[in-house]
Amino acid sequence: MPLLASTLTMQQLKVVMFLSFAGPASGQELARHLGVGLATVTGIVDRVVAQGLAGRHEDPHDRRVRRVELTEAGRRLTSEIIEAGTGGYIRLLRRLDTETLRTMETVMRKIEDVMRDIHAEDTKDA
Repeated sequence: MPLLASTLTMQQLKVVMFLSFAGPASGQELARHLGVGLATVTGIVDRVVAQGLAGRHEDPHDRRVRRVELTEAGRRLTSEIIEAGTGGYIRLLRRLDTETLRTMETVMRKIEDVMRDIHAEDTKDA
């Protein structure tokens, strides 16, 4: 289990996973995503960089902005975490009968619809 073998804190893991899905991000973007201040993000990123999972570089469009990007080690870790989770999920699904899987599909579609509505409301309010 790569996640359990990792020494990342929850906030560091959130940064690594966010970068995995979103790509390079500025400190401001990370702070907004985590719901913390820029000074807090700086400390979190410093520790992720020290572990060799991410690096900082200048934004090519705005030299005042430093972007954080996963290193090869960071991409490998996130890939291992995702694959481990997916593998467990697949093993679980293989044990379910067709009727249960169809019911799950219906429920998941309803959850997706509600999430889409919530996102639309949040976007409208922002």
